[in-house]
Amino acid sequence: MTSMAVAILGKKVGMTRFYDDKGMAHACTVVQAGPCTVLQVKDTASDGYRAVQVGFGQRKPHRSTKPIIGHARKVNAAPPEVVREIRADDGETLPDPGSQITVAAFEGIGMVDVTGTSKGKGFTGVMKRWHFGGQCASHGTERKHRSPGTISGYATNRGFGGDIKKGMPMAGHLGDDRRTVRNLRLLSIDAERNLLIIRGAIPGCNGGVVMVRKSLVKG
Repeated sequence: MTSMAVAILGKKVGMTRFYDDKGMAHACTVVQAGPCTVLQVKDTASDGYRAVQVGFGQRKPHRSTKPIIGHARKVNAAPPEVVREIRADDGETLPDPGSQITVAAFEGIGMVDVTGTSKGKGFTGVMKRWHFGGQCASHGTERKHRSPGTISGYATNRGFGGDIKKGMPMAGHLGDDRRTVRNLRLLSIDAERNLLIIRGAIPGCNGGVVMVRKSLVKG
């Protein structure tokens, strides 16, 4: 039996500068991670798959729901702010319900994957959404500098009509998507304040909920 892949929920605090032992400065992100309470352990025999359900943060009972309150009460925990499931493979040991997952579980881990929700930017044009170059700024161009140009034509789809092709890059909603940044270096752990110092940028705005787990590719 092997131990389960290390994962924890937290909130993005913001970015700062971190100096290593050699005096090198690194741009890094601070994540306030955990402690997370194990609310439920799912097994193949009872649920059809193996997973650990964890809760992060605390929510006032009048701002939560009765199912969440009753679910957390089974392990003598307050209603959590966020609930997520972490899948487990066959052969991995699962923690006990009611136990705590803290940043101390990341001791000795060098690389992590961070999953979060990217910043929502609303309805944007093709230059911001797809990095189009825009139209010419001279030779009679008027109020069309940021337009996408032609979006369909018979010449580009001969024999099938001049309708807009599936997957055509056009203006639309940008951001607010689930994104994962892989293989980020874990620079430091502050167990007293439940902080993880991760090199580089991670998805989402300050205060957004993220999941940090041991890198699936690099240790």
